[in-house]
Amino acid sequence: MVKKLKQFVMDVHFEMSKVSWPNWEELKGSTYVVLSLSMILIVFLFFVDLILSKILSFII
Repeated sequence: MVKKLKQFVMDVHFEMSKVSWPNWEELKGSTYVVLSLSMILIVFLFFVDLILSKILSFII
């Protein structure tokens, strides 16, 4: 069991060394994109929910 765990940790370390990590500017840019699109989606879903609730309250 210990041998398998040690091999697993070594494999993870090897694979993580191949990862291309973003620099600080790329990370900030990606964060702004994700936050902006999330806010747009939140506003869109808010208005869809508002419209659908008004339609349902009018029908019922």
